[in-house]
Amino acid sequence: MTRGEVRRRLAVQWWRQLLLSLAPLLAMSLVFGGNAALLAILEMPLFIAALASLFVTLPLFSAYKRALIATERSLDTAAEHDAWLALARQRSKGLLAAGLPAWIGALAVLAGLNAVALTLLALASVVLLWLYRLPPQLG
Repeated sequence: MTRGEVRRRLAVQWWRQLLLSLAPLLAMSLVFGGNAALLAILEMPLFIAALASLFVTLPLFSAYKRALIATERSLDTAAEHDAWLALARQRSKGLLAAGLPAWIGALAVLAGLNAVALTLLALASVVLLWLYRLPPQLG
């Protein structure tokens, strides 16, 4: 597989993860957003849990950054293929963790979390997902 094909696959994976991260939040908002809160007592704890989930990405991003540097160093060597695989593995873990604020926000819709807080959680996930895009310098 060529470097361009790997980059293309990783780009498609990023867009797919963005959709999978935000779809539950949007779907839950459309279905349950207008109704009275089912579990209003969980509104603030779910928001705090979603904010705390931002910290889950810290060690994962460090590992991704190290894999990114290793991939850059291994370009045009025999170890390039393995470096791309390691980068894809670390990136997949990070993308899953980056979606946590939006997924917890989707659950918080049931508790009646207001639209501003839901928007902030969705934007937090988008920003975290953005960090896992491949830099143009790589390849």
